[in-house]
Amino acid sequence: MFKVGDLAVYPAQGVGKIEAIEKKEVMGTQQMFYIVRIIESGMRIMIPVDSVDSVGLRTLITTKEIPKVYAILKNRDISVDKQTWNKRYREYLEKIKTGSVYEIARVLRDLLILKGDKNLSFGERKMVDIARNLLVKEISIASAEEESKVEDSIRKIFTS
Repeated sequence: MFKVGDLAVYPAQGVGKIEAIEKKEVMGTQQMFYIVRIIESGMRIMIPVDSVDSVGLRTLITTKEIPKVYAILKNRDISVDKQTWNKRYREYLEKIKTGSVYEIARVLRDLLILKGDKNLSFGERKMVDIARNLLVKEISIASAEEESKVEDSIRKIFTS
């Protein structure tokens, strides 16, 4: 159960703030909704309180979980699928939609490793930006570090 003022992560959109918890009538039934404002875009989302688990709304990672994210990014002992870009794109999109910070880190890592071998499609380049932005925002808020420092840390992992 979230409270007004809590920060939460909404899959594929990023970190948001619970602005209100309101009762609304939907199709003749009273339901409680979290009103979440996404920090990055300012978008407001209504999420039924009863559907939090199914939509993937979750709490921010803790500072103790951040090293695991960096470990995923640093892990080069992986094989990136050599399948067609559109099939890869769909798989990566599904991973981002889970909202898991670890899956997002894997998507970013895999695409940046792949970028070293070949040119990424437009969609894949856009996905790199989305994954990077989602990670930077969440790690920055969770660690109380400036986004530019988090972005530099991630950049250094892939330029070393």
